[in-house]
Amino acid sequence: MLDDFFKYQAQTSPHPLAMEISHAKGSYIYDTNNKEYLDFVAGVSACTLGHNHPKVVTAIKSQLDKYMHVMVYGEYIQKPAIELAKLLAKNLPKSLEKTYLTNSGTEAIEGALKLAKRATGRSEIIAANKAYHGNTMGAMSVMGFEERKQAFRPLLPNIKFINFNKELDLKHITSKTACVILETIQGGAGFIVPSNNYLQKVQKRCNEVGALLIFDEIQPGIGRTGKLFGFQHYNCTPDILVTGKGLGGGMPIGAFTASAELMDLLSDNPKLGHITTFGGHPVIAASALATLQEVTAGNLIEQALEKEQLFKKLLVHPLIKDIRGKGLMLAIITPSKTITNTLILKCKDAGLILFWLLFEPKAVRITPPLTISNKEITKGCNIIIKILDDILQEK
Repeated sequence: MLDDFFKYQAQTSPHPLAMEISHAKGSYIYDTNNKEYLDFVAGVSACTLGHNHPKVVTAIKSQLDKYMHVMVYGEYIQKPAIELAKLLAKNLPKSLEKTYLTNSGTEAIEGALKLAKRATGRSEIIAANKAYHGNTMGAMSVMGFEERKQAFRPLLPNIKFINFNKELDLKHITSKTACVILETIQGGAGFIVPSNNYLQKVQKRCNEVGALLIFDEIQPGIGRTGKLFGFQHYNCTPDILVTGKGLGGGMPIGAFTASAELMDLLSDNPKLGHITTFGGHPVIAASALATLQEVTAGNLIEQALEKEQLFKKLLVHPLIKDIRGKGLMLAIITPSKTITNTLILKCKDAGLILFWLLFEPKAVRITPPLTISNKEITKGCNIIIKILDDILQEK
């Protein structure tokens, strides 16, 4: 398959890991040589309940026996999508009551930006430096990393950037601003958490000038940070909430949620303000519903914070300068890009999957399934420490 992979499938980078996958279950992925890899990445925060979780698989198979795609989004009444949107509303503040389901997180970002412009009649959008919200043209426009978007300009006009956690920059949010879009925890930047009540202060400023606040929870959401959504740690509520990745339980999904008053604006003046053929697909909605039910019914969310402490207890080493993030959204910071690259690649050879972050070259991603056991955490951390010991001896 290796030759065909490079010949027929478009690549996202010059040097993909190119593992030939046979199957996956729980916290493990297996290659075609039946070598097992403990997965500390979970499909980049997407496989919330691990691989092939029985309740998710059962929900998918059950829905397959009933029907798959039957009509474009929003025309027919389909139980999986309704139940998913209803369960989201049940677990969110009252102002976040109505959800639009999409095919991906980046499409949900597009819908949220459109909704903010439609609601306010304004065009200015404020985002954060080193932000990542997806790779479609609108989402790329609010990406705060010029190197990754300069080849695709011109993008959306009237975008301004502020620095995450810098209160002085809030003066740039004015009566011309349609919305401020922020990740509740900055992902690509190195898992930067808000400090000094920053998100509350952004919300206060938005309220003062009539701008909408959009929180991107595509990575932090669905229990990964020790709350169902990351913003729930910070005593504030967005006007529009965007989620994706972990909501699907391994299937592709995105969603944006707001008040009924806001969301209804997309259905009229003009009609079809946001449309999608496959958004809310019944099989994917069934997978997401089973995932959300499992996450909210058990103690996986609370365990995320306990497992964070276990990681921090075990990952102590001279080459680990910091561990950023919250819950099971963690990033090891090493002294250099070279050490980070060596650690990730040697851990792969040793049967542990780690990965990079987008904009912080010294960071090592640790975002395992919420279902990972303490035994598996210990096993993976021991591999990391051994590889770091080897790197230290070679220096």
